[in-house]
Amino acid sequence: SAWGLSFSKRHKDGMSPSLGTKTTSSFGSTTSLSAVNIIIAGAPASGKGTQCEIIKEKFGVVHLSTGDMLRAAVAAGTEVGKQAKDYMDSGKLVPDDVIIGVVKDRLEEDDCKSQGWLLDGFPRTQAQAKALEEAGVTADCFLFLDVPDEVLVERVVGRRTDPVTGKIYHMTFSPPEDEEVKQRLEQRSDDTEEKVKVRLEQFHKNVEAVKDSYTDIMVTINGNKAPSDVSDTIIDTIEEMTGAKAE
Repeated sequence: SAWGLSFSKRHKDGMSPSLGTKTTSSFGSTTSLSAVNIIIAGAPASGKGTQCEIIKEKFGVVHLSTGDMLRAAVAAGTEVGKQAKDYMDSGKLVPDDVIIGVVKDRLEEDDCKSQGWLLDGFPRTQAQAKALEEAGVTADCFLFLDVPDEVLVERVVGRRTDPVTGKIYHMTFSPPEDEEVKQRLEQRSDDTEEKVKVRLEQFHKNVEAVKDSYTDIMVTINGNKAPSDVSDTIIDTIEEMTGAKAE
């Protein structure tokens, strides 16, 4: 697939890029090859948020989630931001073409060009993946955090939030020591087993279709381990696939 061409060619020829050399990006700007472009996917409670923080810290990339990008575009009053606002204000889902416009605009900003980017949970559907490709956006690697469904369900169902501090606990893995805190904990209404299974079903359906667009650059990461072990694997993978070095 076109997504993997830049990666496949560099590595098949045994010419892994050296850091600091210059290349022309798909948007026609000059960027450093040490700037890596990563897409990460993972189900709810797969630990994706934790890993995104570590990737951002180790590789200096700009961490981008769709929600944050949409809110920023709306706040900035850009053309696509205004379109997104109309949908959001009327309680409708923002359509793919508007979301792609927001993502493409954001990736063209200087920080993404110089530092590289980490797209968190996007694209979510095959249509979004194809639209990104048509917009000329290419990634260096696609990381899929794989955790068995029964583990994900246990992680989600045990989650509780302290309404006073906003801190999140888990009744099995990290319960609060303070009895008073324990008494006031709340469970999110969609953190029930029934609702989690519906969300997971939808996630699997979408991610399978998305993975087809990234076969050349996709690596499946076992996410059913300690977070530090998972991040070690992720760092090694990114270094191996891109030639970049973690800080």
